[in-house]
Amino acid sequence: MKNKISLLVALLFTFLIAVAQENPYFESYDWDETPNYKIEEANTEEMIAVKEKTVTEFYFQKEDLVEYYLEHKVLWLNSDDAIEEYNKIYLPFSSQAELQVNKARVITPEGKLINLDKSKILTAEDEETGRTYKYYALEGITKGSFIEYMYVVKRPPSYTGKKFYIQDSYYKDKVEFDLFSPSNLLFKFKSFNDLAEVEKDTLTTEKLHYKLHVNKVNKLESEYQAPYNASRAFIVYKMDKNTAGSGADMISYNNVAQNLYNRYYVEYSKKTADLINDFIKELELPENADEESIVRKLDYYIKTNVYSQDVYNDDLKDLDQILTQKVANETGIIKLYIAVLRTLNINHELVLTTDRKQIKFDTEFEATNFLTDYLLYFPKAKKYLSPNASGTRYGFPMPYLMDNYGLFMKEVTIGDFKSAVGKIKYIAPVKAEEVVDVMKVIINFNEENLTENSINFDRAFSGYYAMNIQPFMHLIQGEDREEMVDSFIESITKEFEITNRKLVNDDSELFGVKPLQFIIDFTTEAFVEKAGRKYLFKLGDLIGQQIQLYQEKERVLPLEEQFHRSYFRTLTINIPEGYKITNLEDINIDNSFSKNGKELFSFKSFYKLEGNTVTITADEHYRENIVQVDMYEEYRTVINSAADFNKIVLLLEPK
Repeated sequence: MKNKISLLVALLFTFLIAVAQENPYFESYDWDETPNYKIEEANTEEMIAVKEKTVTEFYFQKEDLVEYYLEHKVLWLNSDDAIEEYNKIYLPFSSQAELQVNKARVITPEGKLINLDKSKILTAEDEETGRTYKYYALEGITKGSFIEYMYVVKRPPSYTGKKFYIQDSYYKDKVEFDLFSPSNLLFKFKSFNDLAEVEKDTLTTEKLHYKLHVNKVNKLESEYQAPYNASRAFIVYKMDKNTAGSGADMISYNNVAQNLYNRYYVEYSKKTADLINDFIKELELPENADEESIVRKLDYYIKTNVYSQDVYNDDLKDLDQILTQKVANETGIIKLYIAVLRTLNINHELVLTTDRKQIKFDTEFEATNFLTDYLLYFPKAKKYLSPNASGTRYGFPMPYLMDNYGLFMKEVTIGDFKSAVGKIKYIAPVKAEEVVDVMKVIINFNEENLTENSINFDRAFSGYYAMNIQPFMHLIQGEDREEMVDSFIESITKEFEITNRKLVNDDSELFGVKPLQFIIDFTTEAFVEKAGRKYLFKLGDLIGQQIQLYQEKERVLPLEEQFHRSYFRTLTINIPEGYKITNLEDINIDNSFSKNGKELFSFKSFYKLEGNTVTITADEHYRENIVQVDMYEEYRTVINSAADFNKIVLLLEPK
């Protein structure tokens, strides 16, 4: 299980009532034997969905509840890329699923029908995962062809929270979603991103029928840094009530909190408690260590000493096995964190949330598809960690889980009774002051050859900017370490000669405590060009290439960054004797955007001239992750300011 939970509802129904069921819907559904699909000749779209019909039916089969899932699509393909993408149609396949119906055909522009030969339903295996899958291999597709396929799969029911997309990157003429269930099983739905609500069909009496039929669904194109999937029109649904027994609110976060408490907050045997204490000794915690130091050390130790496997195996979630073998799956890793934290009496809360680029946590609709990713929260420090993300460290969890809402679960004790309380709260992002890129550059000119500079380059990273490097410095040694240091200069010029290298705070365990600092001395002729008696100094190149956002069409989707961040840049130029810089005013850039009295984005560069020394400051701050469309242009202006700084060339002339 990867960053997901599965709720085991042991007794879904108190009893099965005897109801007269119609046959499953799919048994009476079929495609047209003589299709007559038409697209206007002038249409230049690469593809269009003429029809997309999805039916999911929950059905009592003897004493079991099963789900029949039907998908029927008619797609018009009008480009080589579209044909390449859809000449294979992948089918749902697992050991627990059974295909009831599967067929496909191609309808050429001339109207010729090419039915899929059963021999073209192929089976393959993913070499990395070992997973087996089936797919249609369609032949005879040319530009302007229609492909049509339909399958029905019978599978174990999934009803605790499902997402269904209505909108995609191509136009759709007709989209139909239908859900059928026995009359005692009531479902609840919520539509997102301006989509119409699902309706209940009151004409159907033998079973419940919910439907959403939409004509003319506009395509949604991806945009730079947009949360594409979270922005598409979709519905979420869940089983809400069983009128034959268990009543309403079947899928509730109170139940989730209690189930998770029962899984992770167990009473430990003496053997297990001893193993936990032995593990704590391995941490080698200093005496009188504060809470943050303990949690930081614990996080570091687990992620560097306990091997995590993304597989389901009872041994890998058995705490005794984990403590002795130091191998665990994701459930086992969380058990290990919680066991140590409880033993050390460190107050914490288990949190479940979503990746906000995929789907925002909804504070009103309780469903398990909003509970996909785990965090641990520490109220005293107001910080988080991602237990199952080995590349992260305490205080800097997976960034797209932040700036979102989540379900917080806290252990409570009332007398001898222990339980968990669940509460939906906001997950505040890490502040910009903690995610910093500091650059200090001193530039000197060779008096005998002004096209040559000797440069002292000092750059320090903290927070997310250091997280991909600093925690793993112990793994980078020798020539690899030198190459890594050199790469920082290579990012601004390929022409250089390094005279000195120095790393500061390169201890892996200093991440989150002290910034990782690179100090490099080098010479280069990459930044100066001679123009007669004048010299052109490419100041902007020293900060490295910056992103420039172009917007040819009106922005449709919000932009979402990973994290808040700050850049502090100080560039000191020692002007050679007998020269002056005549265009210092080009350095001055001041663009910012504030909302409700708070500065959200800013780029400000300015200079100070003292004698022959120019000190240039170019600071940049982003204190908002989610950039709504109505403030996108202001954001674009600020972020393009750094690209404008890139273009600054200073003119040195004789006095």
